[in-house]
Amino acid sequence: MPAADHTPSPQGAGGGLVSTPELTVVIPCYNERANVAPMVARLDAALAGIAWEAVFVDDDSPDGTADAARAIARADPRVRAIRRIGRRGLASAVIEGALSSSADYVAVIDGDLQHDETRLPDLLAALKSGQADLAVGSRHVEGGSNAGLANGFRHMLSDGGIRLAQFSLPVKLTDPMSGYFMLPRPLFEHLAPRLTGQGFKILLDLLLSSPAPLRVREIPVQFHAREAGESKLDVLVLLQFAGLLADKMLGGILPLRFISFALVGAIGVGVNLAALFVGRAAGLGFGAAQTVATILAMIGNFVLNNAVTYRDQRLRGPRLWRGLILFLAVCSVGAVANIGIARSLFAERLGWTLSGLAGAAIGVVWNYAVSATLVWRTR
Repeated sequence: MPAADHTPSPQGAGGGLVSTPELTVVIPCYNERANVAPMVARLDAALAGIAWEAVFVDDDSPDGTADAARAIARADPRVRAIRRIGRRGLASAVIEGALSSSADYVAVIDGDLQHDETRLPDLLAALKSGQADLAVGSRHVEGGSNAGLANGFRHMLSDGGIRLAQFSLPVKLTDPMSGYFMLPRPLFEHLAPRLTGQGFKILLDLLLSSPAPLRVREIPVQFHAREAGESKLDVLVLLQFAGLLADKMLGGILPLRFISFALVGAIGVGVNLAALFVGRAAGLGFGAAQTVATILAMIGNFVLNNAVTYRDQRLRGPRLWRGLILFLAVCSVGAVANIGIARSLFAERLGWTLSGLAGAAIGVVWNYAVSATLVWRTR
């Protein structure tokens, strides 16, 4: 007869025994320190009778979000904190938090208290009934509301993203921009290798990554107004959303970063050509005009890539200026090829436009090759 196991069982905040969690609530967060304690209190009330844990996945917030979660975790083992260094982005935070779970089900909820946590039991019930693979908290079914969006501009961004996503979804979903959903952990584990892990809207990534359409159940939720902190929804999120759609429609042949970089590069080509023709109108020779145009295009590409393509690794403060200097220095090699090829083609009488396009294309390819390894490296 084996010896009895005398390992003490973990205790919750109230002193009761904590069983293996049935539900892991993943909370991706950045600068949400003021919302950590209220979130735990609300989960405790909403999930009474359910064995749960909360995993705060913090992208190294300067306000000490991870510290706030750890302070609670010292007294309540149902709470955990993952502090990520050199990694940013909601989608990758959700993946990391979900893969740290051993629970039967995984829920995702924003850390800003805008999602209605009281509907978590309803999401769980929908999955346990066996009638759905994925339960989504929806603001746009009967009984739901998105009144908590801050202003008309954010309503417009949200509505635009919904229309964009619905065009490509394999299932009917009224709120594909929702960041509030739940699914069985084994299903998440199955889909995880297919996910891009980039951007801010992982629900769409999950739906488009599934080999077969998922059965979805939408639960009406009230979207509350933010009580503390600042919203992260802006037009750049929508641009990343569009890039994710393009990545999935292309079947993952091209990396999402390359698609984003190419789109930024196309804008850079426009900047290059506009500056080229301004230089021509100002009386500059082709070589001088192309040189000025190339430098302006490189600066524009750096700014846009820092804001969009590498948003999760965005350079700030001294690193921003160091990154810009490095970007310009390294890309000067590509610029020499840019100018040389453009001038050679111009000498072959291809004209200003085709010569400028060819030279700009060389710059775009070089910029992409060096950006990840030298400019936006994580450490």
